[in-house]
Amino acid sequence: MPLKLVPDNTNIGFVKLRFIAFGLTLLLTIGAAGLLAVRGLNLGVDFVGGLTMQVEFAQAPPLDALRGRVNAVGVGESALQEFGNDRTILIRLPLPEGDQAAVQRVVAKVRTALEKDYQGVKFARVESVSGKVSNELINDGLWAVGLSMLFVALFTWFRFEWYFGVSTVVALVHDVVVTMGFFALTQLEFDLNIVAAVLTIIGYSLNDKVVIDDRIRENLRKYRQMDIKGIIDLSVNETLPRTVMTSVTLLAALLALLFLGPEVIFGFTAAMVLGIIVGTYSSIFVSSSLLISLGVKPRAAAAEDKRAKGAERIG
Repeated sequence: MPLKLVPDNTNIGFVKLRFIAFGLTLLLTIGAAGLLAVRGLNLGVDFVGGLTMQVEFAQAPPLDALRGRVNAVGVGESALQEFGNDRTILIRLPLPEGDQAAVQRVVAKVRTALEKDYQGVKFARVESVSGKVSNELINDGLWAVGLSMLFVALFTWFRFEWYFGVSTVVALVHDVVVTMGFFALTQLEFDLNIVAAVLTIIGYSLNDKVVIDDRIRENLRKYRQMDIKGIIDLSVNETLPRTVMTSVTLLAALLALLFLGPEVIFGFTAAMVLGIIVGTYSSIFVSSSLLISLGVKPRAAAAEDKRAKGAERIG
């Protein structure tokens, strides 16, 4: 017997909850935008440039004492951050002038100083990015996210109608802003891995919304006398088993990576988990119900009549 997370022929009134969903969506979006403005993102070395060392200690070191020890080496002012647990510390330093050999000399000095004062210390990874490269990465990341949103709008516009594109983009903006607000709140490191996660979230959420939009368009033609609220509820309920099964399957794999995977992919996995939850919510409660406010029923009927008259003239 196949596993069914959602029974067949559900009849949940999602449209009745649309004003609550719209209010929650607006609250989350404004709150996330406020966090981004006030706290900002904890940009990784990919975006700010410099030298980053991930150091693992046998016991949790006092951060003030550790910062003083690193600064005493004479390689610049350090910034420290716990990474995953209190025994793993990210040490950020200004990028030394010169070639890769200069970077290795700085790392060797810090390693020597810490191995002298802390037994069992290990350097898990070392990364260095110049300021010029980091600026290019910031611009490339912004272009990637911006162009993806633009092409999403164009795709849904030409695939369906413009009002489907508007509702989809509004929901995707909510998904992206809330995800980035989460990183502003937690101050998890925001690097190129997270940009990749954001783009993946856009793709996943778009796929989810297109499935529902396609069913709404089919039902608009099939049930021309039905109220638009009934059509949206019917369409969302018909696609609900597929939506829930897809989300739960992905979450099961991502949660395993989140709790059992290496620290280096923790931020990426956390972004994906949040993005799938938020994206599924916006697909069910936001983008579909927003079509009511955009007047999809009369616009769709007018478009259908126009197509019918055009077919008659051709005939």
